[in-house]
Amino acid sequence: MDFSHTLQINSQGEVVQFGNEFQRILQCLPKESAWRTFLYKYQGIWYYPKSLEALLFTQEHFQAKATDVVVVTTPKAGTTWLKALVFAITKRNRYVVSDPNHPILTTNSHELVPFFEFMYRHNNIPDLPNQPCSRLFSTHSGFNLLPDSVKNTSCRIIYLCRNPKDNFVSLWHFMNKAVAECDTEPLIPLEEAFELYCKGIHGFGPIWNHALEYWKLSLQRPDQVLFLKYEDMMGDTTSQIKRIAEFSGCPFSLKEESEGVIDQVIKMCSFENLSNLEVNKNGKRVVPFIENKNYFRKGEVGDWINYLSPSMVEQLDQVVEKKLHGSGLTLS
Repeated sequence: MDFSHTLQINSQGEVVQFGNEFQRILQCLPKESAWRTFLYKYQGIWYYPKSLEALLFTQEHFQAKATDVVVVTTPKAGTTWLKALVFAITKRNRYVVSDPNHPILTTNSHELVPFFEFMYRHNNIPDLPNQPCSRLFSTHSGFNLLPDSVKNTSCRIIYLCRNPKDNFVSLWHFMNKAVAECDTEPLIPLEEAFELYCKGIHGFGPIWNHALEYWKLSLQRPDQVLFLKYEDMMGDTTSQIKRIAEFSGCPFSLKEESEGVIDQVIKMCSFENLSNLEVNKNGKRVVPFIENKNYFRKGEVGDWINYLSPSMVEQLDQVVEKKLHGSGLTLS
């Protein structure tokens, strides 16, 4: 594909300039004006144009290694937390968890486990490390948009999903915070955002299509895809951390367990600790210009009850149940 031009967006969020081939692709895609931007539907998933461009560029240029680990989530499914956990678990031979200068304590999780969407943005080809140990990457991409080298090698994918009701509420808050510096009004009224969400129209949505792809793959390829639920992670963090470690090829030894290493990981990566770190209370990431503190709100299970009416709950539950019927996957 021709990605020779850097993408440009006008003040209304419309695409001004892309590489010629990608621009032709966009013109053929379903398009929706939503969340104060434009979303494009590609292979069943709605993408922001800049993210779609970057992911297609990633497809062409990223070469996975068998030891790589790719963290995959939909936005606001516990991404920041999972990245911290995966980094702490897989890098503990290099960085002792009890070290007061551990990278997690000084660096935002999204820098430690970078997104393909930002690494390859604006036609950038990053200089990736070539170390023999696990390299860590992340994405919100649907499975079809992952590079072939990820899909067709033994590199591992750790997928995390969340109850759609909590996911929606967290997403709505996050999007409003993201534009708070330039807008005085909320991004979109709750009710309007909810209707869009129920139609699956949001960045990297619909959540049920996204999750179902990876759910089926986890059943077909259990050695390559680990499927996690946020609610299970919160309910029994210890057992889920053990699953992640085992799946990643670095299980905790009996000695580590007896020395409390798992508990140290849980404490270091807890919402309370991460949200109160100086690096996460101040400063912005270079891309996408979002303050680190905005990645943290409550991190709770069931907060949707404070925002959604009974009729809204019924509506969303029915949508999700219909979409997942017969799959064996439940998200409620």
